[in-house]
Amino acid sequence: MVLNLANMLTFLRIVLSPVFVVIFFLPKEHSIWAIPVLWAVFIISEITDYFDGLAARKLNLTSDFGKLFDPFADTLVQITFFLCFLIDGIWPCGILPLILLLLIIYREFGILFLRNLMLRKGVTLGARMLGKIKTVSYIIAASAALLAATIERFKIFEPFLQYIRIGALVIFAASVIFSVISFIDYIIVYHKTEKINV
Repeated sequence: MVLNLANMLTFLRIVLSPVFVVIFFLPKEHSIWAIPVLWAVFIISEITDYFDGLAARKLNLTSDFGKLFDPFADTLVQITFFLCFLIDGIWPCGILPLILLLLIIYREFGILFLRNLMLRKGVTLGARMLGKIKTVSYIIAASAALLAATIERFKIFEPFLQYIRIGALVIFAASVIFSVISFIDYIIVYHKTEKINV
């Protein structure tokens, strides 16, 4: 790993992922301190996602390694969050349904495969605009799901819990749609690269 500020911020997100899991599944009597820590870990993870890219551009730290390391960290963090919300059990199926999460996981493995194919041709496939939109939709969906978990555990604003759950599900479904569209975009980019290299 190339040790610079951008990559260290990216690595921090990876380190925080298992921390989120451990705290999320603590017994609910720990919620008084665990929930604020979960929000802190979640916010730090998303902020560092912004600042690692900013540092790479402003300090001229952009590298092929960073272009692959950053989306890898993004995927690891996002799937970690979503798995927690899937398993949580506020609903019989968790806050988020398995089928949608599977679509996301399949998409991310597909992107990983395309990146490896392009790397063998000497081309680094970095994040694209549709991929960034997808990431923002993931953040919003995860925020809504974490809000639902917060309300359920603190037993506050409970009349709104059902609406927040539904909202989280709708946003999550929308994020899956963005995810699939961005995957199609990556496939188009790959085919263009294939034609160039023929």
